[in-house]
Amino acid sequence: MVTGSFVAFVAPGSVFDMMFDNTFAGIHRLDWFDWALMVPYFATLFILSIYGLHRYEVIREYLKVKKSIPKEPPSRFDQLPPVTIQLPLFNERFVVERLLEETSKIDYPRHLLQIQVLDDSTDETHTFTERLVNEYRSAGVPIEYHHRTNRHGFKAGALQEGLETATGEFVAVFDADFVPPRDFLMKAIHFFADPKVGVVQTRWGYLNRHYNLLTEVQAMLLDGHFVLEHVSRQGGNQFFNFNGTAGILRKAMIDDAGGWQHDTLTEDSDLSYRAQLAGWRFVYLPWIECPSELPVDTYGFQVQQSRWAKGLTQVALKILPRLLRAKLPWRVKAEAWMHLTPNISYPLMIIVTTFMVPVMVVRFYMGWLQMLLLDAPLIIASFWSISIFYITAYRELHPKNWKRCLVFLPALMAAGIGLTIINAKAVIEALVGHETAFARTPKYAIGGQKLKVQEVKYRRRSGWLPYAEIAVGTYFAAMIAYAIDSFNYLAVPFLLLFVVGYYWAGFSTLYQEWQGKLAFERARRLARVQAE
Repeated sequence: MVTGSFVAFVAPGSVFDMMFDNTFAGIHRLDWFDWALMVPYFATLFILSIYGLHRYEVIREYLKVKKSIPKEPPSRFDQLPPVTIQLPLFNERFVVERLLEETSKIDYPRHLLQIQVLDDSTDETHTFTERLVNEYRSAGVPIEYHHRTNRHGFKAGALQEGLETATGEFVAVFDADFVPPRDFLMKAIHFFADPKVGVVQTRWGYLNRHYNLLTEVQAMLLDGHFVLEHVSRQGGNQFFNFNGTAGILRKAMIDDAGGWQHDTLTEDSDLSYRAQLAGWRFVYLPWIECPSELPVDTYGFQVQQSRWAKGLTQVALKILPRLLRAKLPWRVKAEAWMHLTPNISYPLMIIVTTFMVPVMVVRFYMGWLQMLLLDAPLIIASFWSISIFYITAYRELHPKNWKRCLVFLPALMAAGIGLTIINAKAVIEALVGHETAFARTPKYAIGGQKLKVQEVKYRRRSGWLPYAEIAVGTYFAAMIAYAIDSFNYLAVPFLLLFVVGYYWAGFSTLYQEWQGKLAFERARRLARVQAE
């Protein structure tokens, strides 16, 4: 019998038995101080592993339901409904011209269309955009300009004020860096013929995906969300979110859910959960792609990600108590928890980092099999899950050249590590209720070309952050030296990812800010010469 063979194979005196004896002997040698280090360290890793294992569940659900993605609406409008397109702006001088040009080309009956430019700009974008809007209106485009002298409520406040004069039964939203496809409305609007549908979300594409290594990595990160997560949640009848742009909302749904609210930095996720709790259904159409622009500089990317991390944590604090009390299937509640709380992993990573060196010293005296028994499940739950998750997403989008993503996987992991400090700070601020202003992500309409000199004006100063990242990177470099000295060679590749991630984030930010200063000085000298 199989059972008998197994028992015989690990009988006393066998090699495996001696290995286990050595393993548990290593455990018995630990004193109370060692346990005080090991228990919180591995408890934290266990929590992180739960989020890693969740990625496998997302992949499983995606593979199960991907063929059920809606291709055609179950029914269609006999007469097209009126639609309002809202274009929220804030200091978007370099992308607004492209946005208005492409939006004006959208294929929809002009008498049923209203385009609202909701401009909160405090720089020359205001006058430039107003002039453009007047030109388009003179050419017959149904477009109007709204300029606020304050940023009350930020984007959420602008959208809510726009609704007061919106004539559309449905509202499409496009951020300034998006390029709406001409057939966007005609493809998506008929899904609202079902009166229970409150939102139709489409997939983001990327105009500058191949601009540099950072944009390649960002595209892969977002593809995991738009290719796998949205599809799996929709197919499993679970909650998913409107992404704030490249989608259409039913105006009645916004009102029914309580309107746009600005007590979180991710007003889109907040409204999404309130609406679905009220019984509205969301539809995701990944086959409609809306091109957009990715941040090209490290700190711009970090600011965007930290805003999302803080905002989603704020939504979790606001929505989860109500959601957990609601009469919903446990799977819906569990998935909502995993969706809204993953950013807690960043402060947990700070804890892991703090314990890593003393734990490495303690583990030096343990047997290799004991370390393998502890490490292997954690590696499968974390490192492998990340790799398989993003490879699957890439392969679904690019089946012919999917192996290309293997080149970028180490950079993807390093970039994720480089977000640890700024995102941990954002999550802690959300947990303690510290409010901050909505930080825009500067976009430049660059496509594949390099930045122009005048475009550095929108870059924010990073302050202390890159120095902290370089310091933590150096800490991990010291850990590599210790790992080599203690013959723990298997740990070196993983520790190297941390060194690269933190150094990449810190040094690239400082370099880009230095280049920005040089460009600004050159532009100022040139302006002075021209004035003379």
